[in-house]
Amino acid sequence: MITVTEVTATAGTLKRLSDEGVSIWLDDLSRKRIESGNLAQLIDTKNVVGVTTNPSIFQAAIGSGEGYEEQLADLAVRKVTVEEAVRMMTTADVRAAADILRPVYEATGGRDGRVSIEVDPRLAHRTAATIAEAKQLSWLVDRPNVMIKIPATKAGLPAITEVIGEGISVNVTLIFSLERYREVMDAYLAGLEKAQAAGIDLATIHSVASFFVSRVDSEIDKRLTALATDEALALKGKAALANARLAYEAYEEVFSGDRWTALSGAKANKQRPLWASTGVKDPSYKDTLYVDELVAPGTVNTMPEATLNATADHGDIHGDTVTGGYAQARADLDAVERLGISYDTVVKQLEDEGVAKFEVAWQDLLGAVAKSLSGKGVDGE
Repeated sequence: MITVTEVTATAGTLKRLSDEGVSIWLDDLSRKRIESGNLAQLIDTKNVVGVTTNPSIFQAAIGSGEGYEEQLADLAVRKVTVEEAVRMMTTADVRAAADILRPVYEATGGRDGRVSIEVDPRLAHRTAATIAEAKQLSWLVDRPNVMIKIPATKAGLPAITEVIGEGISVNVTLIFSLERYREVMDAYLAGLEKAQAAGIDLATIHSVASFFVSRVDSEIDKRLTALATDEALALKGKAALANARLAYEAYEEVFSGDRWTALSGAKANKQRPLWASTGVKDPSYKDTLYVDELVAPGTVNTMPEATLNATADHGDIHGDTVTGGYAQARADLDAVERLGISYDTVVKQLEDEGVAKFEVAWQDLLGAVAKSLSGKGVDGE
């Protein structure tokens, strides 16, 4: 039972974060979370105004089977394919979450109240297939507050432009490098220009760019630890924040330029930076590190529930912690580079690993659903 005092204390820290211009999204979704009323409760008591999903999240949720028994039985009777079953279940969850968040969507003019669902990760290097999948997912979910997640691979960039150009809102995911982030923003602007030329109301199109945080520290810290010098060890825990802060600097630059000014006159929306992978991987770091230190107006922070609860309990929200740190951020990344740790090599590795991890999670999910359908007397083929 949550007491009034506990709700007030929780709301205090999270409200401060929201008041600083950070939209709090939950990085998790499951049938149980929806049907138990937990998602609605988080919206009411913890300032949650959006939800993100990914193949790993669905693999954990549907792989457990909890809450999906009735739908699995119905799908088995219909003798659907495994892939159709997975899409029917994932889009049902996203549709239900979108309905729960619809009042937030209406109250914020479409800015928040969003639920993201990702294209099949096996299509990450196939532009045409990604476009087709994004359009299909938008049609299947059939809610104005859905966002289709497209990975920021080279093949994903033209897909982003095409899908935005169709008037579909997009969450660009798996961004690790500053160079790729600029390409993502360019792809978004090109999509808006395409939509404008087609006569689509730009005010209806929203987008976020999911810039991954903790994985950068995990990889660079591992390399710094291997060097084992005092200089190297002193840089641990600094690269991810530096990378994210410089991404925000790039965002400020792009969305104040002439190209953007022309689009903003047509009521286009900025593509907000979204801080993803914000749960710390190193237990020696404060568990709210990637929340406390990435506070800036016009951003989204999507948090696993543990990070959300930690922030509510002991987050240290003390104003903008991004825009004054650009010089130090550059100095930190330069220092890492001088030690022989290649930024370009690290971010390329992280992108490749990110795509591969989601592919594995998706295959595991297909396997789990195939087993469930088979157990109900259907071969799933």
